[in-house]
Amino acid sequence: MKSQGKCVIFSAPSGAGKTTIVHALLKQIPELSFSISACSRDPRPNEVDGSDYHFIGLERFQQAILNDEFVEWEEVYTNNYYGTLKSELESIWSQGKTVIFDVDVIGGLNLKNIFKENALAVFVQPPSYEELEKRLRSRSTETEDKIVQRMSKANAELEKAEDFDIVLINDDLNKAIATATLVVGEFLKK
Repeated sequence: MKSQGKCVIFSAPSGAGKTTIVHALLKQIPELSFSISACSRDPRPNEVDGSDYHFIGLERFQQAILNDEFVEWEEVYTNNYYGTLKSELESIWSQGKTVIFDVDVIGGLNLKNIFKENALAVFVQPPSYEELEKRLRSRSTETEDKIVQRMSKANAELEKAEDFDIVLINDDLNKAIATATLVVGEFLKK
């Protein structure tokens, strides 16, 4: 990549609240710009290409891997890839902004490892495993098989919390957003 600025990484098991917190931070901190991940899956009914994700399909995603177009990428589930395009980050940094990521736990750790001291890695932790499952079920966007798959993955992800710079427990959303705003604001001042 041509240039490298700062980045803020939010990771969590699916359903922990990281996306809600990231959206709140984007409204409150104008220096932040959201890194839209690329993925190989089809959009969900409420998702918009180029806003939620770059939905590029399996074949195009695999070609982008071969072309070294990603900072990092991962096959999250079989034939279900997610990744960060180098062009996305270069565009944000060229505007003088700080990149904010909303990525899964492995992606977050990969990004932290790549950007080192230029990154703040935050793990959003649900108050409990049971609450996480309740949140996933209340979304009504996942099949039972997907919920079981996500909960199985969550066990391994929760064990990685200590590898992040900060663990933010999301038992009260407003409090979690306030803490995240404070922590990110301090990082941006450095």
